[in-house]
Amino acid sequence: MKYLLDTHALLWLFSDHPSLSQTVRDMFLDPQTKLHVSSVSFWEITIKWSLGKIELRGSWLEELEKERKANDINWLDIKQAHLGSLMQLPFLHRDPFDRLLIAQAQAEGMVLVTADHNIHKYNVPCLW
Repeated sequence: MKYLLDTHALLWLFSDHPSLSQTVRDMFLDPQTKLHVSSVSFWEITIKWSLGKIELRGSWLEELEKERKANDINWLDIKQAHLGSLMQLPFLHRDPFDRLLIAQAQAEGMVLVTADHNIHKYNVPCLW
């Protein structure tokens, strides 16, 4: 199964945050799991960090990339097909980062790993 990590799931996974569900922890440890992280998440982290909405150490980008590689998490760039899916999404959720993650998961046939209940309103399989 292919999974796409929502931004908070990515940060919580790497920090072993207590809000991370046991289901997600088990999925992460399953050797059959194919995890993906989107460039959208790194973009979101960068913006929120620059606005002071999240606190991260100065070398967070290098650390996240190191963790991504060490845990065999695949990189997902934004593709034209993702933007086509995005255009079809109803405005049930206004967060542009989440909307693009939803479109990517739909276009790639992935399960979106998220605790965001607004995302569950869309026709995209979710895990939490």
